[in-house]
Amino acid sequence: MVVTLSLKDSDIVLGTINDDDLTLLVDNLEEEYEEDTDYYITPLTIDLLEESGARPELIRILRDAVGDAEGVDIVWRRVGDQA
Repeated sequence: MVVTLSLKDSDIVLGTINDDDLTLLVDNLEEEYEEDTDYYITPLTIDLLEESGARPELIRILRDAVGDAEGVDIVWRRVGDQA
């Protein structure tokens, strides 16, 4: 299934990932509650995901999202899910 990543505050779509990418995010990042679908991503977070075997496409999406910022909030949503 296709999953979109967006900036949390603006809903700007960053790109799409697959279920394996989503599993990697869920397994490696902290969730505040069980149905949590957002993460704060920093350059260090991206480095850790890369070391954990993240696909180059996921890394590119995250690096583009963070850019020169200290970090950004992203949210994931399965395509077809209602907002």
